Amino acid sequence: MFIYSSDQGFYLGEHGWFDKRFMYDESFRTPLLVSWPGVTEAGRVNADLVSNLDFAETFLEIADVKIPRDMQGMSLVPILKGKTPSDWRDSLYYHYYEYPGWHMIHRHEGVYDGRYKLMNFYDLGEWELYDLETDPQEMTNQIANPEYAEAVKRMHAKLDALRKQYAVPENRKQDLESVDRHYHSAEQRKKH
Repeated sequence: MFIYSSDQGFYLGEHGWFDKRFMYDESFRTPLLVSWPGVTEAGRVNADLVSNLDFAETFLEIADVKIPRDMQGMSLVPILKGKTPSDWRDSLYYHYYEYPGWHMIHRHEGVYDGRYKLMNFYDLGEWELYDLETDPQEMTNQIANPEYAEAVKRMHAKLDALRKQYAVPENRKQDLESVDRHYHSAEQRKKH
């Protein structure tokens, strides 16, 4: 069996950003290629929503080891065999929580269902909704567009359900006035 994946990609100016910790697609998506002779079909592309949380469960199932019930992912073995389970997930949860920190990316969480992506920059009080079917580069925030009211409602419900499923603690808004926006500058000056 051969499995190839990698870390997320860095922004090179997309959305005016740097780094890789945002939920926008340039860094949200990661490659996953699998060759399992006799099991996977060569050249087949699958669009099911999978996560790096699924890797451990997949490796345990392949090794015929019992998967602990408290693990959060799902084994990819059925999908690799071409048989997506009927109860496979219909959305993914994302959370970046390190702010302030070396990378200085604001904390945010979100949910993606294969078409819509809802993000909450909770320290800033900012919500974003993107329709990746009509806006694959995520350039137009539809959160206040009345035409997307049902999608917003549905995505909020999915976000709430995933937060509950993963036992995510309540987001407590930080006081951003006290944040040193040059987080590591003093540390860098000491080194030089």
